[in-house]
Amino acid sequence: MFDFIMKDILGSPAILVGLFAFIGLLLQKKSFPDIVSGTLKTIMGFVILGGGAGILIGSLDVFGKMFENAFHIQGVIPNNEAIVAIAQKTFGKETAMIMLFGMVVNILIARFTRFKYIFLTGHHTLFMACLISAVFATGGVTGIPLIIVGSLILGSLMVFMPAILQPYMREVTGTDQIALGHFGSIGYFTSAWIGKRFGNKAHSTEDIKVPKSLSFLRDTSVAMSLTMVLLFFIVAPFAGKGFIEKELSGGVNFLVFSLMQGITFAAGVYVVLAGVRMLIAEIVPAFKGIADKVVKDAKPALDCPAVFPYAPNAVIVGFLSSFVAGVISMFILPLVGLKVIVPGLIPHFFTGAAAGVFGNATGGRRGAILGAFANGILISFLPALLLPVLGSLGFEGTTFGDSDFGVVGILLGYLIKLFS
Repeated sequence: MFDFIMKDILGSPAILVGLFAFIGLLLQKKSFPDIVSGTLKTIMGFVILGGGAGILIGSLDVFGKMFENAFHIQGVIPNNEAIVAIAQKTFGKETAMIMLFGMVVNILIARFTRFKYIFLTGHHTLFMACLISAVFATGGVTGIPLIIVGSLILGSLMVFMPAILQPYMREVTGTDQIALGHFGSIGYFTSAWIGKRFGNKAHSTEDIKVPKSLSFLRDTSVAMSLTMVLLFFIVAPFAGKGFIEKELSGGVNFLVFSLMQGITFAAGVYVVLAGVRMLIAEIVPAFKGIADKVVKDAKPALDCPAVFPYAPNAVIVGFLSSFVAGVISMFILPLVGLKVIVPGLIPHFFTGAAAGVFGNATGGRRGAILGAFANGILISFLPALLLPVLGSLGFEGTTFGDSDFGVVGILLGYLIKLFS
């Protein structure tokens, strides 16, 4: 029964979010058809979002292999899913317990303090629980103390990370109805802070004027397709026709394959945006029940793609700027005695895009570029500094990718050493 609840219910982000929507609608005493419709559409929105993310990840994985083969760079590639899959073999039970009780702590803090945020990004809750388990276990903290302290830390992060971002989130969305629940918050906060100080809010990425002959670029899907196709075409010749056709494309011509991968990526973004729109349209009204009955004025903290529709051009700008920072960092890291971090396309796309949206909200085009670039630096250097803290996990060829994991892991590792 415990495994059923932890793995099949709480371990499934779509069902977790749907459960919150169901409880919210139930507390509002909505009619049976409204409850069924709202719950299913919430789950469906998350499934669509996950499907789009899967399309994106498949395309990014191909690009990553092409990039690695093209430039013969060996190093650690940050990937949250990969490091968690490895860590679960050793810390699975501790991770599950910390995740469960961390969610309870989140609700209690939201109920009894002024920080009214309910963290709904289930997979990131799992990732952070896993990081906390790994760092504490590596530092010699195990058993009940690990679960108690880990749950308190996780529950607090699930409330306070959305809280520090909320002033900037209001600038992004123009409302105070939703929050951002994603453990790349430090990167987004940094981006927004840089945008406010070095950018110009008056010149938004969304106001970029396109000549009449290039009016088709106003369509975000078309612009994204062309951008990614261009990137694939640049890298493909360096990766080699033979490598792509033998190892990746199954014999399809390497240029045709690159063309389709670029368009596939853009299709993934389109699906993600569609899922986000459906999710927000259902979760916000449903959440009113929880806000009114359990946690008054509660705000749902949603995954980072929730901000993509507010500035689609900034999504492209942010991703590219963050990725460029990752490539530059890759050559600087060994010069300062750190392990080479190969820029992972998945963290650079999702966190770079969101950082671009936040930078644009506070500092326009310049804010999006500079802010996302700073995010790219953070998610390159922080994983390198985190590796020694993870003990044996630091030798697995992958690590946690987003900024909050690096900061939290390094701080916890330092504190454990200090007190031990």
